[in-house]
Amino acid sequence: MTIQLAWMLAVVLSPLRLQFSTAELWYNVGVSIAVLALVFWVGMIEVYITSVQLGIKHRVLAALCGWIPFLNIWYLTKIIRITSEEVEFETEKRELDAVRAESGICATRYPLLMVHGVFFRDFRYLNYWGRIPKELIRNGATVYYGNQQSAAAVEESGRELAERIREIVQETGCEKVNIIAHSKGGLDSRAAIAHCGCAPYVATLTTINTPHRGCIFAEYLLGRVPETVRQRIAATYNTALKKLGDSNPDFLSAVTDLTESACLLRNETTPDAPAVLYESVTSFCKKAQSGKFPLNMTYSVVKHFDGQNDGLVSVESAKWGSRFTLLKPEKKRGISHGDVVDLNRENIPGFDAREFYVNLVADLKTRGY
Repeated sequence: MTIQLAWMLAVVLSPLRLQFSTAELWYNVGVSIAVLALVFWVGMIEVYITSVQLGIKHRVLAALCGWIPFLNIWYLTKIIRITSEEVEFETEKRELDAVRAESGICATRYPLLMVHGVFFRDFRYLNYWGRIPKELIRNGATVYYGNQQSAAAVEESGRELAERIREIVQETGCEKVNIIAHSKGGLDSRAAIAHCGCAPYVATLTTINTPHRGCIFAEYLLGRVPETVRQRIAATYNTALKKLGDSNPDFLSAVTDLTESACLLRNETTPDAPAVLYESVTSFCKKAQSGKFPLNMTYSVVKHFDGQNDGLVSVESAKWGSRFTLLKPEKKRGISHGDVVDLNRENIPGFDAREFYVNLVADLKTRGY
């Protein structure tokens, strides 16, 4: 890049040789290159550090292309386009938040309890819900997290959530909570309400892409994998999950509880509480490339067994409660199981995850929850 700049400057300034000596000319060219290089690299470092949308892929490719003449210019224009769109999008969002700051549209009567899905935890500095909680808080919401283990049987996770709900109610005096639960977290929440005596402390449960009727493909895979292999995989996962903070992880129980047969059986013994408002949301992908790894790998398999899906959970399996919302992707990309909770912090054309949750919570407030 610097060599190209030097060559272009030399060509542009060559007619001025009559006014400058050769030494002066190249001195000025050198100073100009140094200044331009400083500005360029300071800007690139700032972009690499601050951009969310650039992602690892573009950062790596830009670094590789930077050594190839002219290709580096092409990739630089790509980076400029991505980051310009990001700045424009985030500026509009900040302006919108500034306009509605005093209205507190997400200041619900009861605080929010956000419950994560399987194989994840509520880490302090790496939020499962991406940029969503901060956006809700900026608009008046009070947010708590489930803090249950990343992998356990539904009933065990339900007991953990029940303890968490009672803890929040006791410490704050809020009386009840509004639960927003993703994936298996929705099943855990239903168990906490129905089997752990938490119905009096829950106002609403909104499940997001939760497999209420299970996953046929999960059952198929479990049936095909030999017992010795299953145990070996489970042992590896459980060891890793313990290091991440789980006290008693149980990989196989967590996966088994997501199968169709387990979920259908559980539905018979897990009735909805009459005083709790149950609602559900789900999304779907239009093609395998809609999701990040490993969802791009599982999409076709899930589609074969379960039909239209988000990379893990089918649309039919996610329907629950008195109101069901299907997020239909406007563009070709679709909305994956991870996209719907802003897991990858990606601005998706046609779907603003943060604004979706703001509207969802604002609606709860409007209805008195």
